Amino acid sequence: MRKVSGLLLASERRAIAGLANLYATRMLGLFMVLPVLALYAEELTGATPLLVGLALGIYGLTQALLQIPFGLLSDRIGRKPVIATGLLLFLLGSVVAAGSETIGGVIAGRCLQGSGAVAAAIMALLADQTREQVRTAAMATIGLSIGVAFAVAMVLGPWLAAAFGLSAVFWFTALLAALGLAVLWKLVPPAPRRLRHRDVGIDRGQLAAIFTRADLWRLDLSIFSLHLVLMAIFVAVPFRLVEAGIGVERHGLTYLAIMALAFVGMVPLVIIAEKRQRMKSMCLVAIAAITVSLAGLAGFGSGWALFAWLLLFFIAFNLLEATLPSMLSKLAPAGAKGSAMGLYSTSQFLGAFLGGVMGGLLAQQWGLTAVFVGSAVLAGVWWLLMLGMPPPPHLSSEVVALGDEHQGDALDTLMASFADVAGVEDVLVVPEERVAYLKVDRRRLDEEALARLIRSGRQRGG
Repeated sequence: MRKVSGLLLASERRAIAGLANLYATRMLGLFMVLPVLALYAEELTGATPLLVGLALGIYGLTQALLQIPFGLLSDRIGRKPVIATGLLLFLLGSVVAAGSETIGGVIAGRCLQGSGAVAAAIMALLADQTREQVRTAAMATIGLSIGVAFAVAMVLGPWLAAAFGLSAVFWFTALLAALGLAVLWKLVPPAPRRLRHRDVGIDRGQLAAIFTRADLWRLDLSIFSLHLVLMAIFVAVPFRLVEAGIGVERHGLTYLAIMALAFVGMVPLVIIAEKRQRMKSMCLVAIAAITVSLAGLAGFGSGWALFAWLLLFFIAFNLLEATLPSMLSKLAPAGAKGSAMGLYSTSQFLGAFLGGVMGGLLAQQWGLTAVFVGSAVLAGVWWLLMLGMPPPPHLSSEVVALGDEHQGDALDTLMASFADVAGVEDVLVVPEERVAYLKVDRRRLDEEALARLIRSGRQRGG
């Protein structure tokens, strides 16, 4: 038995780089339409605010419905075939949307784009390609790539649409999907034997237990609400920029300034949340900031006021995008993080779908201001629901590799031995994976006792 640790191997660096780029380019294609579709929808036959909102959010519905099934399918037939199928669906959807002159065609294309729901399969392949000791860093790299993709999309989408029209955004997305296929087969190393990774993959047996956890449900509600209000307001934000005197050709630069400043403003808040163990407090502050910014956007004001409200929104948005997964990791039972993350991601995409529909409906019935008012009310309710959530315990995950000596009755003894170590709060031993998953409180952890236990197992294993 050994506690796994070490540096990245060359094959791991290659896998992380390839899959992070694959994930980022795919998300870039999904996000690029966000700041431009509402503005250019007048070019599409049959467009109404409600249908524009549906076009923005429909990808979230198919993502939510297919995310878990695609992940489970990759366990059976292989990661790369599932990911390649998803990328082909994404490419096909992009081509359909690019060639459409009606809002219905764009909705169909966006629906097809979302049906390439391969996020879980990509994460599982990354787990296949990396050892337990470096997996957390690998997942963090994927998370960072998503944030970068979102920021780039907010700048690149308006520039492409202003220069070449809305169809160019979708053609560029199709190109990204084709490049993703090349990255998958050329840059990502050959897939090893498929394994189940409870810190990444989805276990159907764990889903029922995850459903009963009120604290995890609050986090699912949070990511649902966050992406709901994000998608809803982008039915109206582009028009607010135009009303403020910012030409469509300058929207990209405006978003660039906002995203850059929002990132700078978010970093110290993340440090406070993590280092000073103020996760719940910073979460409530961020939700309150989103509520205030949405109310401010409803009132509008000058161009500088618009810039300030959007900046406040995206500082809070980035803070929650960074801290909510961290809170989920701390709260999920040992060995159940993958299943918890599967439900979390499904909630995120459902929020995106309903947000687009809600934003379009409010804009169509009562105008742009109603979009911000409705979103602000929802954010206020979200804040109230999160108020009663207990602060998450400051726990970290440890993965211990087991030797051949740990079989049968020895596993029960081993679990009891781990549980007896001060600071070990939760233990799951999985013999078929030859791994023990631990949740530990590092402030109380008796590292010497844990090390002795690990050494004794290694000595018995010979």
